Amino acid sequence: MPQPDPERAGGNRRDDPPDGDDVPATTDRHSRVGEPVVRADPEITGERASEAIDFDPDDPESVAHAADVLAEFAGCQGEDDCVDMLRGAAACAALVRGVGSYREAADRAGGVSVSFIRTWARVHDLPQSVRRHVARGDIAPSAAKHLARVDGTARLDLAWAVLDHDLTVREVRSLASRVNDGESAQEALREEGVDLGSIDLSLPVEGYRELRREASMRNATPGDVVAEALAERYD
Repeated sequence: MPQPDPERAGGNRRDDPPDGDDVPATTDRHSRVGEPVVRADPEITGERASEAIDFDPDDPESVAHAADVLAEFAGCQGEDDCVDMLRGAAACAALVRGVGSYREAADRAGGVSVSFIRTWARVHDLPQSVRRHVARGDIAPSAAKHLARVDGTARLDLAWAVLDHDLTVREVRSLASRVNDGESAQEALREEGVDLGSIDLSLPVEGYRELRREASMRNATPGDVVAEALAERYD
């Protein structure tokens, strides 16, 4: 298989560990490029899970199918179906991996622009925890494109801020640009008045009662108790 050029999509391998509860700080995709991990989950996509396409970049027929799906995807960008967007993003990433470069992928897809393919291939490279919220409709695909522009934990910081603080696509775009200019995601969010780490929780009465009791006995806040418990959980 040809090797991708330096400006290629995410370099995930078939033998990478799957993202999940055992990898809480994952900031990139770990499942194989093109694999419908989220799209094939019936708890997220319901009956449409059975329609999920597995694009295998090592299979020439699958790569050819990815080119067809990509071309169709590029021609119907006015539609805002989150699952279709993720399928199109998977086709972009799988085609790039299969043919070796963005330029060749653009040619194989009938002249779709390189920038279009690069943008959506990066969305496919987002961690599963973020892609799940895209599929659910909690994060708009247009916002996901800007989340994918940043690297590392900034991806998660901005994604969770979208969920907890109702950030608009324009705000996400601006924040992503500031992060890429060298500002930390936390600093950029703080300057926009976003208190990263602030979240409303609903607890069972028994758990709430004990949390309040323990916090009082320790002269601490409930947030301190929860933060300590999470530090132990994810150490």
